[in-house]
Amino acid sequence: MRALGVRSLDVSDGIYVVRTSFPKKALDNAATVGAYKSLAQVERAFRSLKTVDIHLRPIFHWTAPRVRAHVFLCVLAYHVEHHMRARLAPMLYDETDHEAAAAMRASIVAKAERSDAAKRKQTTGRTDDGLPVHSFQSLLADLATYCRIQATTAVNETSARLVASPHSTRCSPQIHRSPGLLIGSAGGSGASSGSASRSRSTTSSLSSSS
Repeated sequence: MRALGVRSLDVSDGIYVVRTSFPKKALDNAATVGAYKSLAQVERAFRSLKTVDIHLRPIFHWTAPRVRAHVFLCVLAYHVEHHMRARLAPMLYDETDHEAAAAMRASIVAKAERSDAAKRKQTTGRTDDGLPVHSFQSLLADLATYCRIQATTAVNETSARLVASPHSTRCSPQIHRSPGLLIGSAGGSGASSGSASRSRSTTSSLSSSS
């Protein structure tokens, strides 16, 4: 009987159950599992917030108002980073064709697949425009090389009068394209931001119900 009990447990080994308070009409089985799997995005956000990009810790403050202000600024910085990543995705290794990637999955429990566009960027190291693909950190480092300076020179060797003239550093193709993605897509991001909001609210509900 003991061996039979062990075998029966082996059948269900590795199986987990996801429970939600949403009615089935609002969230079916596939959507429930998808919302649960999206918790990985929350975990990546905390990792980026604490160590990778924002460096929330260590906190060199002692009073409660200063600690709250520090955390608030770090969360605000991640909010900006999140939207920058979404709009600069065509220049990054990040996924851009989420619908195609989702269609390539046999089911919601199957391993996530990358779209052909994302695989092409990963294998060639080039965007569809022929530009080098960046990580978010390397793209920021490239953008940081662009600056505007004001040079002050004398009119001639014998003149004491000075003339100031503004100059900008030479732009790389990535610097030329980045403002268009950051600013130009602001009007068309309403649908994606709405779906993202729904996903976040669903994830929060799942977290609270568990």
